[in-house]
Amino acid sequence: MPYLRVLLSFLVLIIIGISTQAKAETQAQCPVLDASDPSQRAALMDYVCYIAAPPEHPAHQATKPSELKGELEWTYANGNDLVFSHTDSVYWVTVNVVNRLDTRQLWYLKLNYPLLDHVSYWISNTSINQSIVTGDQRPFVDRNIDYRYFLFPVTLGGQESATLTLRIQSEGALNVPLSLATPDVIIEDSNHLTLAHGLFYGALAIFAIFNLLLYFSSGTVYYFHNAFYMAALAMFLFAMGGFANQYFWPNSTSLANTSIPVLIAVCTLAIILFGRSFLDITPGTVTDRLLKTEAIISLALIALSFVLPYSLSIVLNAASGIAFIAFLFVIGLMRWREGYMPAKWYALAWSGMLAGTMIYALAAFGYISDFLAREIFMQVAVGTQVLLLNYAIVQRWRLLNQKLLDVEQNARIELERKVYERTSQLRSTMRELEQANRKLAALSLNDSLTGLHNRRHMDNLLPELCAETRRTGQPLTLALIDADHFKSVNDRWGHDFGDTCLKHIADVLTRHVKRPRDVAIRFGGEEFALLLPGTDADGAYRLCQRVLEDMEASSIHTPEGEKVTLTLSAGTATLMPAENEKSLFKRADEALYAAKSNGRNQVAQSKITED
Repeated sequence: MPYLRVLLSFLVLIIIGISTQAKAETQAQCPVLDASDPSQRAALMDYVCYIAAPPEHPAHQATKPSELKGELEWTYANGNDLVFSHTDSVYWVTVNVVNRLDTRQLWYLKLNYPLLDHVSYWISNTSINQSIVTGDQRPFVDRNIDYRYFLFPVTLGGQESATLTLRIQSEGALNVPLSLATPDVIIEDSNHLTLAHGLFYGALAIFAIFNLLLYFSSGTVYYFHNAFYMAALAMFLFAMGGFANQYFWPNSTSLANTSIPVLIAVCTLAIILFGRSFLDITPGTVTDRLLKTEAIISLALIALSFVLPYSLSIVLNAASGIAFIAFLFVIGLMRWREGYMPAKWYALAWSGMLAGTMIYALAAFGYISDFLAREIFMQVAVGTQVLLLNYAIVQRWRLLNQKLLDVEQNARIELERKVYERTSQLRSTMRELEQANRKLAALSLNDSLTGLHNRRHMDNLLPELCAETRRTGQPLTLALIDADHFKSVNDRWGHDFGDTCLKHIADVLTRHVKRPRDVAIRFGGEEFALLLPGTDADGAYRLCQRVLEDMEASSIHTPEGEKVTLTLSAGTATLMPAENEKSLFKRADEALYAAKSNGRNQVAQSKITED
């Protein structure tokens, strides 16, 4: 028995010793971090301790470090990120820091997860006692620093130490990825992330707008659904990344949480609508009815997100979203197997996206660590999916285009057969139509009495000749010719004889206007015009003189057998530099008026000459 007592006493001493050693190790589990040492800052989680305080825990009701009881045992982080799934616990996080330098220094304790409801921060020692109270359930301005993540200043004098404490509570999952960095590192990291996010969200916006424009131009509904999906997905990731809370609703604490499940359900709805239209699901089939049911469920979840607790709606919406995406992935595989080739790229796009969504969801719900890395992975998955989806759209467009070409080819063959049957009739009709068009063209541009061109032709041709003359520098002369005392001819022998006289004048003009480009025109009554490109004023004068002499030397027999001689008066004008057709016509008309005023049967030239 004495030996037994000795053995028991020895075991008790060992147990007491182990307990004392464990207690000492527990107390020594939170070493001091030298903030001036970059290697120790990089290994921040080796210096972090925490308390998980469920509702019955004494630390759950504490609101500041001074209310924590001294006998509480802190858990050593042991270099691991603090990641917790949905819980009602309050988490206290602490780290002891010291500045081994002799000068005052500034660092920032960075919490790289924006979706935390309540975050309180204290830095304290014998001379410092500062605090910041912030989180999604408070206005964004309470963060003190305009940044999507939580940044808490750590300012220490030379050889000064302090204790950094965080109190964190949130309805959803709880990620506490901490880092301690200098301001320049914070700025550098922020710049890199800003560039990456700018490219990512900019690309999504461009693709969404491009698909929207395709929808407006073609009316194809899956372009609209794709634009809707990319816009909803971008907005969801924008909210998850903390940007929406920073820029869209910084003063709306309710939207900080509600927006996440709402946007998950909106993304799910967009995915269903796009998949149903893109995969060309036959209306009325079982698959079509299931997709419509999923769309209705998504609409209901959007509405319920505004009334259900966040912790319930986020799980419900995320689970249904992943299930619906998986269902669409299976449908894509089935359509691919059926021979619908665009479904191949659709399935490939969703294979990577489904994996990215699962990993991102696990990180967001606190089942895996390093949320920032998962966010970047999700963006890569989304970018790859967007490229593949748009490539799938191109492939679908090519398939539809080929179908249209086949239909067009069949229609062309059928049309050619029918055309061949009626070739003779059609050719005959076309010949008749061509002849009629020629007659119509001649009637519209030629004078029916004399066969000369009419005023319409002159109005069309004269501006072109003026432009050509200005361009080439070659001369252009317009001659206006009028029959003298023609009214007396009509009055004495009648209009039929007058028409005979007009035809005679046209014959005289035609004899003398021989060059291919010279044009003789009857533009009204007994008034005629000559368009003479490449002819200067002297050449036009000589031509008109010959016309007048020929006219005076010939005679016309009246119905009674009497000979009648007609005379003509002419006025010419040569185009001046920068002159338009109206001015040219006016000068030629003034010259014609001068010829008549001076006794008729003569040619008058415009008074204006080139400088």
